[in-house]
Amino acid sequence: MKKLTLEEVIEGIEEPRRERSILYPLKEVLMILLFAVLCGANSYAKVEMFGKTKEAWLKKYLKLENGIPDACTYRKVMMKIDSKKLHELFVKWVRSMVSDLFGVVAIDGKEARRTKDSVQKPLHVVSAFAHECGLILGQIACEEKSNEITAIPKLLEMLEINGCIVTIDAMGTQTDIAEAIVEKEADYILVLKENQPTLCEDVKMFFEEYSKREDVKKNETLHAVTNEKGHGRTEKRECFICNDIDWLYGKEKWVGLNGIGMIISTIKTYESTSVQTQYFIYSCKDMSAKEIMKAKRAHWSIENSLHWVLDMTFREDESRARKDNSAENFNILRHMVYDILKQDKTVKGSMSDKQFMCLLDEKYLERIVEQWICS
Repeated sequence: MKKLTLEEVIEGIEEPRRERSILYPLKEVLMILLFAVLCGANSYAKVEMFGKTKEAWLKKYLKLENGIPDACTYRKVMMKIDSKKLHELFVKWVRSMVSDLFGVVAIDGKEARRTKDSVQKPLHVVSAFAHECGLILGQIACEEKSNEITAIPKLLEMLEINGCIVTIDAMGTQTDIAEAIVEKEADYILVLKENQPTLCEDVKMFFEEYSKREDVKKNETLHAVTNEKGHGRTEKRECFICNDIDWLYGKEKWVGLNGIGMIISTIKTYESTSVQTQYFIYSCKDMSAKEIMKAKRAHWSIENSLHWVLDMTFREDESRARKDNSAENFNILRHMVYDILKQDKTVKGSMSDKQFMCLLDEKYLERIVEQWICS
C-alpha cells in the first residue's frame, strides 16, 4: 500500500459547512490545527495564537488568502466534521505506514474527564496500541466504559492485525470479541474477572492444585518466573499456563481457545508486601509461559506509553473541547500527532521534548511536516 501523507488524508474529508459561509478552506483549517498541536497547542485559543504568530511560516505550505482563522472557526469546524469518517481516514493513514505489524496489540479505554458538562457524559475512547512499533492503530468513541463491549468489535473490524496477539482487560473478555479477533487471523489473551464468574472460578480452582505440582514447576514451557528490582521495590512475577483444557466447562463457547493461565505478582517495598493474582484465557499456540507473560506485560504499554502521555504531554484530561463532534475529533488529531512524533528518531527525548523542539526550531518542524504531513 502506498504511503499516505496527512495532507492526502485531509483531502478525503467532506466539507461540513454551508458553501456560502466558508471563508477559510477546510484543508487550511485542519492543517493549521495539526501544525499547532505538533507544537504543543491544546486549545482552540492557542491554535489561533500559533496561527497568527507563525503566519509567514505557514504560507510555505498554505495559501492563506483570507488570513488566519480565529478560535471560533476551528471550534465550529471540529464540531461539524464527521468523526467516523475522520477516524476511518486515520486508520487508513496508519495502515499505509505500518506494513509489517506484529507482536502485541493492546486494546483499552480512556476517559477525557473535562469533556463532560451538564448535558453530556465525558468522552470515552477505546484505542488499539501496537506495542512493538509504539503506534496508535485506531480508536473509537463510546458513551461510557460499559459500552466498550460493543465498541471493541467495531474497532477490530477496521484494523489489519493478522498474526498479532490482542490483549484486553476483563471488560473485553466476551465470546463475541474472542470470535472477532480470531476472524482477523489474530490471537488473544483475555483477563478473567467477575464478568465471567463461572469460568473464572473454574480456572481459579484448577490452578490451586496445578500450581503446586513439582512436574509443572520444573517444566519451562508451563512455568516461568521473573524478578525485577528498582524504585525502592522488588516484584516477583510467576506464571503458570495449561494447554490441556478438554475438561473446561463451556470451552466450546470461546472460538480458538487453547489454554488458561495464572500470574501471581508479589510486590515488596520497605513498608509492605502485596500479592495479586490474575487469571486469563488465551488462543495462542506453541507459546511458553515466559512468552505469554511477556505478552501480558506488553499490554501495559498502552497505559504507560499512550494514556499517560496523552494526559501529561497533550493535557487531554484538561481539554474542554466538548460540543458535538469537537471532543472526538480533537482526540483523533492528538493521536495523529502522537504517531508522527513517535516515528521521528532525529531528536532524542520525550514527546514533550519533540513538541517543544517543533515550536523552537522551524527547520525541525519543517522536516516533520514534509515527511509526514505535506506531499
